[in-house]
Amino acid sequence: MMRRRSLLAMTMVLLMGWPARCEKPAAPATPPAEEYRKQATRNEGNPGRGKAIFQEKRATCAQCHTVDGSAGRVGPDLYAAGDKFSRADLVRSVLEPSASIMTGYATTLVVTRKGEQVLGVVKSTTDTELVLVNAANLLQRIAKADIARQETSPDSLMPPGLHAVFTLEEFTDLIAYLETLKQPELAVANEKGTPREIVALQKPVTVVPVFSFEPPFHKPVWFGEHPTIEGAFILAEKSTAILWLLEKKDGKETRTLFVNVLNEVYVAADEGLLGVAIHPDFARNGKYYYMHEIMDGKQRGMAITERVARDDRRADSGKPARTVLRFNIDTLFHHGGGIEFGPDGYLYIGMGDGGPQEDPDGHAQDLTRLEGAISRIDVDSREGKRGYAVPPGNPFLDHKDPKVRREIFAYGLRQPWRFSFDPANGDLWVGDVGQNRFEEVTIVRAGENHGWNVFEGFELHSTRYRKDDARYIPPIVSFRRKHGVSITGGYVYRADPASSFHGVYICADYESKKLWGITQRDRKLEEIREIGQAPDRIVSFGRDRKGALYFIGYNQGVVYRLNFEGAVFE
Repeated sequence: MMRRRSLLAMTMVLLMGWPARCEKPAAPATPPAEEYRKQATRNEGNPGRGKAIFQEKRATCAQCHTVDGSAGRVGPDLYAAGDKFSRADLVRSVLEPSASIMTGYATTLVVTRKGEQVLGVVKSTTDTELVLVNAANLLQRIAKADIARQETSPDSLMPPGLHAVFTLEEFTDLIAYLETLKQPELAVANEKGTPREIVALQKPVTVVPVFSFEPPFHKPVWFGEHPTIEGAFILAEKSTAILWLLEKKDGKETRTLFVNVLNEVYVAADEGLLGVAIHPDFARNGKYYYMHEIMDGKQRGMAITERVARDDRRADSGKPARTVLRFNIDTLFHHGGGIEFGPDGYLYIGMGDGGPQEDPDGHAQDLTRLEGAISRIDVDSREGKRGYAVPPGNPFLDHKDPKVRREIFAYGLRQPWRFSFDPANGDLWVGDVGQNRFEEVTIVRAGENHGWNVFEGFELHSTRYRKDDARYIPPIVSFRRKHGVSITGGYVYRADPASSFHGVYICADYESKKLWGITQRDRKLEEIREIGQAPDRIVSFGRDRKGALYFIGYNQGVVYRLNFEGAVFE
């Protein structure tokens, strides 16, 4: 049995033409492999430069691999590699070529009766002959009668350490090129839905402060119009767990306490009160709901709680709260995404994958959990001990697996941070916060799988939980990291039918403070524009009954209204 070191040395001879007893001198400043992995996983790279690197002699990529489907060389053909493998898979295949060898491309070692050693990949075999192809793409025919020993090696014919000939940026460019190797129709959809440039409007929208107080709001997280008091609004603060009633009277701004629920809410760095929804029949029943973190001993959890406003609807009634739904969560990450009543009168609940980063346990692909999903429940009815009922039209109501959560409306989301319904057609728009490379805006429909953590944007992220028979719904648009790093979902503008913004979905990036406008047809991107810039990080949008749009700045604690007058979406 040959030692592994000898086998790798033989491979190097074939690939590089080095003497068998010589070792490649280490580059003095070559970063560790893990730095290459981080760089290529988290950065976009330049596919054009990567293609040139692939074809260079120093890379030896083109020596062993074809990309046109011909499979005419010793290594696997890379046609549509970007459809088959995630970026993480592609990175690993270069850094650790022996970690996962594609079926049919294992290295075979043959020792002849004369003591000759032949190394290669089996090209064909008959009763009398074995044909190997070596790293130089030369066929070697060996009569089976001459074979003394034949072994399959755990080592790939592609040797380790090839990444060391590249800089970190070159390696990232090479991986970016490999990721673009897709079937033509998928490549076109990816390029359209992940624009490299987003044009800014010549006449952008402006923002007008509406409510600003001293002291300012502390970590405001939700804002919406009061349903029954003309010109009044409600604002929620995350860490104080306070809801404020905001009004303007005779040009003077006032804020009065609506309710303080701090005794019900677990508050930490990123935890607290996350969202509010007011019952469609609030004028009659006074009911409203909030999504918040809880802590039961050492167990974290999420809850949806119901309260009732007093008769004049200007504050909470003081009656006991009712827990509608609660469930445990495992980590500190990606808990809430908001709650909204749909046009069907049911309550929709957006929940992140629950972490850890990259969803290694596949929560978002697991129908037995509420994480990574949008759920739909009926808060006006109850089933058994539950504080709600599952609506009759929910897509998994009749699922044969009893462990599947019937509340789930759609799944495969990472962190649906704010979603809304288009009042013109009921489309459910979701802003889904990305992981390493893309932010997403998507339209969600019943029963759909939106891909996380198999896909991030239009690109494969991980193949661990991928299923061949699954249908993954791509987003309308995925934003590259140079455009934004944390999407805040908004609303479709419908206030003024004569406006060029009528029917445009308005959203933003929390970190870059950019405002975007998006149009779509059949859930495919038509136009995207940078429509303006916010003075603060936008954590949530709001909409009044006339369709005017607002947003709240998280750091400065000011509420703004979007002013579309004079702006043109083109």
